[in-house]
Amino acid sequence: MTDCAKLGVTRSLGRLVLAWGALIVLNGQPMEVLAADAPAGGTVSDAVKAEAKTLFASRCATCHGAAGKGDGAAAAGLNPKPRDMSDAAWQKSVSDEHIEKIILLGGPAVGMSPLMPPNPDLSGKPEVVKALRMLVRDMGASPAK
Repeated sequence: MTDCAKLGVTRSLGRLVLAWGALIVLNGQPMEVLAADAPAGGTVSDAVKAEAKTLFASRCATCHGAAGKGDGAAAAGLNPKPRDMSDAAWQKSVSDEHIEKIILLGGPAVGMSPLMPPNPDLSGKPEVVKALRMLVRDMGASPAK
């Protein structure tokens, strides 16, 4: 098989990425859920945090709102309504892995709304996914207003 043919086969089958021995598939395209090379512990660089905040503002806040309360500008027209990520009960009910899976694969990957889109471009940016998850967790730590 030629290199070009191999490339075509690779593209048609998608990228195979193993994440802790699990293979997650979205529309026939395997994607990593959690990256083994993500920074250890709960720290990420300031540059990655800034990138995550920018991504949240441009992709997530439209529906979830700036504070993650599910009150973004687009929320009024959505059914079901976006998750209130500041809800303490929800925060306790989900793992970090679950949040990262939703970020990467969207709502349908965890049995939730298909209106929550995936972010496949972040599959190669585990630090950014981690920083987004940390933002979500911080929303649950904020006192209710």
